[in-house]
Amino acid sequence: MRPNYVLIDYENVQPDSLGLLDREEFRIRLFIGANQASLKRNVAIAMQKLGPAKAEYVEISGNGPNALDFHIAYYIGCLSAMDKDAFFHIISKDTGFDPLIAHLKSRKVFCQRSVRIEDIPLLRTLSAASAIEQADAVIDNLRRRGNARPRLVKTLRNTIAAIFANKLDERELDVLLKELQQRGVVAFVDQKVNYSIPDA
Repeated sequence: MRPNYVLIDYENVQPDSLGLLDREEFRIRLFIGANQASLKRNVAIAMQKLGPAKAEYVEISGNGPNALDFHIAYYIGCLSAMDKDAFFHIISKDTGFDPLIAHLKSRKVFCQRSVRIEDIPLLRTLSAASAIEQADAVIDNLRRRGNARPRLVKTLRNTIAAIFANKLDERELDVLLKELQQRGVVAFVDQKVNYSIPDA
C-alpha cells in the first residue's frame, strides 16, 4: 500500500482530531513553531497513541518568515528521496506551498495541499458511501489528472482501485465504471477510454 505522509503546518492549522489518520497507510509529521507553547489535548493524545513509527513531532528551533514552510519542504525532499512511491499531503491554509507542489508534481512526486485533514482526497473517497458519491470522487480525481488520465479500460480500473486503497471488490468496481458510463464521463471503444469530464 502506498504510504501517505501528512505534514501538518500546526502554526497555520490546528486540527481538532487526528482520528481519521489512524490508518495503516498514513504517516504524520506535526510541525510546531518555535513560539507555540501548547498543543490541543486531543492532538497530543492521538500522536502518542499512533506511536513513533507513525507519528513524529518536528519542532522548529528558530523564527523567521516561512521558517516552518522551509522545514516542510526539506522533509518532503528527504522522504521522497527515500520513498519514491509516497504521497505527500500538506495540511495548511498557506497558498505559498502551491508553487512547490506544482514543481514536485513536475518531478513525479505526488503532493497536494488541503486546508483540513477531512479534505484529503483519499479520506473522502474511503468514506464515500454510495456509488454516486464514489463516482463523484473518481471524477474529481480524473479532473485533476488532466492529460495524465488512464487511456485503457484496464488501467482506468486499476486507477480507480488505487483511489479507494484497493478496498473495492470486482463487483463494486463494475458498478462504479457503469455509473461513470451512464453519466457520460467515460466511453469505452476497443478497450480504450474516451473522456468527457464536466467542469468543477
